[in-house]
Parts: sequence; structure tokens; C-alpha cells
Amino acid sequence: QVQLVESGGGLVQAGGSLRLSCAASGRTFSRHVMGWFRQAPGKERVFVAGVTWSGARTYYGDSVKGRFTISRDNGKNTVYLQMNSLKPEDTAVYYCAAATRGTIGVKFHEYDYWGQGAQVTVSS
Repeated sequence: QVQLVESGGGLVQAGGSLRLSCAASGRTFSRHVMGWFRQAPGKERVFVAGVTWSGARTYYGDSVKGRFTISRDNGKNTVYLQMNSLKPEDTAVYYCAAATRGTIGVKFHEYDYWGQGAQVTVSS
């Protein structure tokens, strides 16, 4: 069982930066692929970024490539999402997710555990 708690959301102006953190409980954190998804009002939850258990491989959604960076610290049971050059269209609730699979999935159903979400609002 893995429990996830996001933090670091907030309000930022366009062009600014935020860093989200996701603290995980459970001794098996280092065995999980970790991902970030986001959901804007009235829209479906979409994949943002993922990282393998070792941190060696990452994968990003097209809309955030070159602006967002996912990383993890298995010693601290934490995964991060550094978001730079933020745009108003990045406004959403951001969710941290964990998967027992060995490869990075981009579908909602490929993840087994979810955090409660963190609001990110980017003003123009």
C-alpha cells in the first residue's frame, strides 16, 4: 500500500515557476513508477510526466516538454515536478500517482495509487 500527499501548489503569474512535491508512505516506494497527471475543470485527467523507479528514465506529455521536469529522491520517498515557463493553460489540479508496473504508463488506469491533488493556477 502506498499513500501519496502532494504539496507546493498555488497561484503564479504566467512565465513563473512552481515545484510540486509528492511525499509517499510505504516501504515499497522505490519499486514504483511515479507519474503526474492534471485535470482542468470540465476536462479529463491527462498525463503530464512519469519517471521509472530508478529515476533513470522520464517521459513527458507533449504540452509540457521542455518546461517541466520530473525527478525523485527514493531516500526521501518523494517525487517532484518542477514547472517552469508556466502558462494559463497549465491551470489544473495536479495529481501524483504510483504504479507497480515497470514501465511508464500514460493512461489513468495504469496507476494504482493516487494523491488528493494540488491546485495550480496560472494567471495571465
